[in-house]
Amino acid sequence: MSGLDGLEPVATFCGSCDCGCPQLFVDADAPAERRIVLTDDFGQRVQMSADQFASLLDEAKAGRLDSAAKA
Repeated sequence: MSGLDGLEPVATFCGSCDCGCPQLFVDADAPAERRIVLTDDFGQRVQMSADQFASLLDEAKAGRLDSAAKA
């Protein structure tokens, strides 16, 4: 996937194939509000702050995102 140079990989979601799985990165050179980068397998990306990502993690840990995984 292009445009990911300089990003620190954190996690790959799936990883059992070679299809360009969604990935989570940290962009240390980005402004604080865009430091977390989530890519999908279609080449799109979402950027958010570490605080926003922490909020997402809190929601997931509390089980409030479980219904989205059952779709």
